[in-house]
Amino acid sequence: MNVFVTGGTGFVGAHLVKALRARGDHVTVLARRPGLAQELGWGPDVRVLRGDLEDEAALREGCEGTDVVYHVAGKIAARNAADFMATNRDGTANVLEAARDGGARRFVFVSSLAVGGPTTIGHPIDESRPAQPVTDYGRSKLAAEVLVRAMPASLPWTIVRPPVVYGEWDRGTLKIFQLAKRGVVPVFRDGSQELSVIHAEDLAAALIAAALSPAAVARTYYAAHVQTVTSRDLVRAAGRALGKTPAIVPLPAVVARGILWTVGTLAYLAGRATLLSADKSDEYLAAAWTCRSDALTRDTRWRAGIELETGLTRAANWYREVGWL
Repeated sequence: MNVFVTGGTGFVGAHLVKALRARGDHVTVLARRPGLAQELGWGPDVRVLRGDLEDEAALREGCEGTDVVYHVAGKIAARNAADFMATNRDGTANVLEAARDGGARRFVFVSSLAVGGPTTIGHPIDESRPAQPVTDYGRSKLAAEVLVRAMPASLPWTIVRPPVVYGEWDRGTLKIFQLAKRGVVPVFRDGSQELSVIHAEDLAAALIAAALSPAAVARTYYAAHVQTVTSRDLVRAAGRALGKTPAIVPLPAVVARGILWTVGTLAYLAGRATLLSADKSDEYLAAAWTCRSDALTRDTRWRAGIELETGLTRAANWYREVGWL
């Protein structure tokens, strides 16, 4: 198949490209920094187009005659709501237009559990619950989903909402490993927040399964491992992957909100985006972020297979090999 991947040199995108190449698909990637393709070890079989979500010419070239467009690119940290919308909503609109005009046969959009919103312990949500985003990021992803659902029947689409994604090449969960290596890891509240997680390799397989299944057309799915974990246990598991037993330091809600406001304000004044901001307080302090993948399994037979301990050990070994730890 001929496939086009936005964000192919990013964390999730890199795993998706790897899986697509293993299938023998002809892969074209949109990349702001094409040089990253060499770092990822891609050969000449991957076509790399320099550009971003505002580059109409590059998007049209990538989408022309494509069987599947995987829209992975997005912004997870931004200075404000407008910045999130400019990339996650407006950028998606640009890709959709190019995919429609280029005759793409399927469109798969990587959204987020942030659209669904926080949950309660022991009660993971499924696709039947209305969207309840609590952050600018979640609201921007919901806005993008609205655009995807509005596409004509000539462009069949599927939306996949992953929870916490981890694995090789990830700089997000890398911070947990770095802190665990140093021996002290702070956690919000008491570390009892319940999380759904998925290894990026499993997520890549889920995206491909969604693209290939006729039953997945015009559907929205969550994609997660059936195993849930608390933030405290996630830290401990990362420590075990490193052969460490880090001390866990709880951050009471009032302290956490103060830290998030301070860090976010300083980043804003410096003109930088950060994952630590007052806007993220309701996310970090929620009781749970959990979801169920029953519908995706039913319609595609996909199921996440990488256990947390195995995935974290793989990630830790990779971080060491490339010198990130």
